[in-house]
Amino acid sequence: MELRAVRTTLKEIQSLRLLYLQEINAQVRYNASHERGWTDSYLLTANGLPVGYGAINGQEIKGRDTIFECYIIPPFRSMSSELFAVLLRESQVRFIECQTNDPVLPALLFAFAGNIQSPVILFKEGSLTRYSPPEVIFRPRQDGDILFEHHHEPEGSYVLEVEGKIVASGGFLTHYNMPFADIYMEVTEGFKRRGLGSYIVQQVKRECYLAGRVPAARCNTENVASKATLLKAGLAIAGYMLIGEVKK
Repeated sequence: MELRAVRTTLKEIQSLRLLYLQEINAQVRYNASHERGWTDSYLLTANGLPVGYGAINGQEIKGRDTIFECYIIPPFRSMSSELFAVLLRESQVRFIECQTNDPVLPALLFAFAGNIQSPVILFKEGSLTRYSPPEVIFRPRQDGDILFEHHHEPEGSYVLEVEGKIVASGGFLTHYNMPFADIYMEVTEGFKRRGLGSYIVQQVKRECYLAGRVPAARCNTENVASKATLLKAGLAIAGYMLIGEVKK
């Protein structure tokens, strides 16, 4: 059987990518790379029949050195290794990166890559929490609000107010695959370790649903505090990001 990986346009792989998004049914971290023009697309064929696709982005935006999506339709999934080998040969990438909740790529990463690392934890909705700290007001951010200096996250669309002072802010990003959104937050120094991070995440989760989105989040694997905050707010671990170097 003739297997090929042919460079193509995003439009040509969109129908296959819809199948991928339906099967993974989770927030895809690099979803926006496609629409922002940061990717190269490859159509995978078997005897001329389209059976999957591969997508390449870069560890640096200007480069194209990393396979981050590879989807093969179920009837041809037994040929995944052979098709992936062709994709590697044609794309000449240096790295493979994927989410552990991806239906195809993790097994291929372990087969074709070494020096594998896991830099990021991915979170999904887990359970409902009902925190209600006394004398803490959750509200939308307003014009004229004076926010504290943010060091790790952007200034959010929602804030926590304590005695007239804004002590935390948070929000959610919507450039991910529908219906998922990515929650972020930051608490100012002097008000950490009081449960305020989990409280604002809890409240932003609610705002996500009101906006027609499903909450998700991520954090660095070494960020113990953020991991604990997200878990306490009712999120659950959905998977991990993996990245490895293609074996020579």
